[in-house]
Amino acid sequence: MNWQESINEKIFNAESIKPPLARWRLKGQKIVFTNGCFDIMHLGHISYLSQAASLGDKLIVGLNTDRSVQAIKGSQRPIQDEKSRSQIMASLAFVSAVILFDNDTPLNLIELIRPEILVKGGDYTVETVVGADFVIKNGGEVKLLEFIPGYSTSALEKKIRG
Repeated sequence: MNWQESINEKIFNAESIKPPLARWRLKGQKIVFTNGCFDIMHLGHISYLSQAASLGDKLIVGLNTDRSVQAIKGSQRPIQDEKSRSQIMASLAFVSAVILFDNDTPLNLIELIRPEILVKGGDYTVETVVGADFVIKNGGEVKLLEFIPGYSTSALEKKIRG
């Protein structure tokens, strides 16, 4: 198998993720979920995602579609299209699966995946994390991870645009 095939095999939709989820659960593997736009990958993202992956056996990343990024970040975003962002995300060794979602929030995806651990950045509180109530009610945990100061896509965008 070539690298491109192995990357593409990690990109799923809501229907195609069901068989791997069933296999992972059958093996007793702990599933971690996080989500975001991940527009321009930087050190802060790598640190955050690798920390998230270390909390369990399989890391699933919900990735906002181009339309949902625009709704959240404005008409100038995303800088990279969803195909590029999903390929880059899937190329990371510690990411097990990438799923694009077009909703305003990842709640439907969280309910489908039923992760044991839901991860968001330290700029959230457990009360403000979408899906936290669902995960906790189903016996899971919500973890908040600190960011590396000085790294953000918005700051990079501002620097690039001058």
